[in-house]
Amino acid sequence: MKYRYHHFHLICSKLEDTERFFTGMLGAKLIERRKFGTADGATLDLNGTTINLRVKREDESITSGSSQRSFGYDHLALEVEDVDAAYKELKEEGITFTIPPTDVVNGRMAFLKGPDGITIELFQTFR
Repeated sequence: MKYRYHHFHLICSKLEDTERFFTGMLGAKLIERRKFGTADGATLDLNGTTINLRVKREDESITSGSSQRSFGYDHLALEVEDVDAAYKELKEEGITFTIPPTDVVNGRMAFLKGPDGITIELFQTFR
């Protein structure tokens, strides 16, 4: 059996705000607005990566606590050509970074807070 990445799915408090962040700030394209079960949602394409967004369902209880570590999802990493340029561009738009551009093994990275406190890493690979 072969497995490969298909999509990631985020539950968001405000669909329009989260959609606007990914389309306006990161350049994703809206593919469609749709329902995921009974919840409103949207499917986006971020340069070949499918992102599904949805609001909570009536029977769900959602907690937020991005300051607390938990097993499971930690962060989403996006590759960029130039971390410093992306950092500057997003800072000018008011985005909060938790780690500024920093050199790491084989690259350069920075971490920012997205909608609902999701952690997003920007990574530039040194070739």
